[in-house]
Order: sequence, then C-alpha cells, then structure tokens
Amino acid sequence: MDLVRWRPFRDLATMQEEMNRLFDRLFERFPERKEFGEGLWSPCVDISETKDEIVVTAEIPGMKKDDIKISLNDNILTLKGEKRQEKKVEEENYHRIERSYGAFHRSFTLPTTVQQDQVKATYKDGVLKVRLPKAEEAKPKEIAIEVK
Repeated sequence: MDLVRWRPFRDLATMQEEMNRLFDRLFERFPERKEFGEGLWSPCVDISETKDEIVVTAEIPGMKKDDIKISLNDNILTLKGEKRQEKKVEEENYHRIERSYGAFHRSFTLPTTVQQDQVKATYKDGVLKVRLPKAEEAKPKEIAIEVK
C-alpha cells in the first residue's frame, strides 16, 4: 500500500478553480436581447478616491443628460437611465448588431461618508463623472506628536 501525501491547500485551490469555472459558465449566458439589440446592459464604471473626494466615472455613450438619473441615499450612489436606439429601420437588412440599448441600474456603496449637498455631476463625450466630496469627519487627520 502506497502512502499518499495529503495536501489540503492544493485541494482548496482545485475547488476554487472548479467554482470559478462554474461561475464563468453561469454568467457568460446573458439574458436574451430584444429585437435590434434592446435589453439589459450595464455601463462600465471606475471608482477612485483622493484624500478629499470620491470620483465615479461611468461610460454612457449616446445618451442625453435628461435620460440619466443620479441619486444618493444612505451612502449608496445609484445611477440609472435608459439608452434608446436612434431609430428603427425595418427595411434594412442588419448583418450584425452589437450596440446595446435598454435600461440600466447600477448602485454602489460608498467607502466613506460624503457631503451630499456638495455632489457634482458632469457629462461630456459619453462619460459621466460624479464627484462626491468627503465629509470632514471622514478625511484623514494628521496627529501631531508632542515631545516632552
């Protein structure tokens, strides 16, 4: 009878790889899109932080500012809107439709409290930028050391 060395961390790594493959297969199946590419879509978002503010940058091309709604409630920033197709032309014979249309809804819990009355949002060239100034109590404070 041969001795087999037990390597628990290798078994955990194998189990993690199996779980990753399972989730990859699960999430690669997007909901069926409606005619002409309408359906669910989700804009890409970057969230960065400086010592004074949190900046949320979202790619939302082809939309008007009136089609985008931003709200902040209980430290949760919500972006939502709807991207509509310019026009539907029934007589055209499409070979490929890759642009996405439809409603989107993204919510993010902010890592720190912000000054809600000072939030500013700009939209230029398809990029939405939301600047959320940190509340004074959330900013880092340097503590002086006394020498005795």
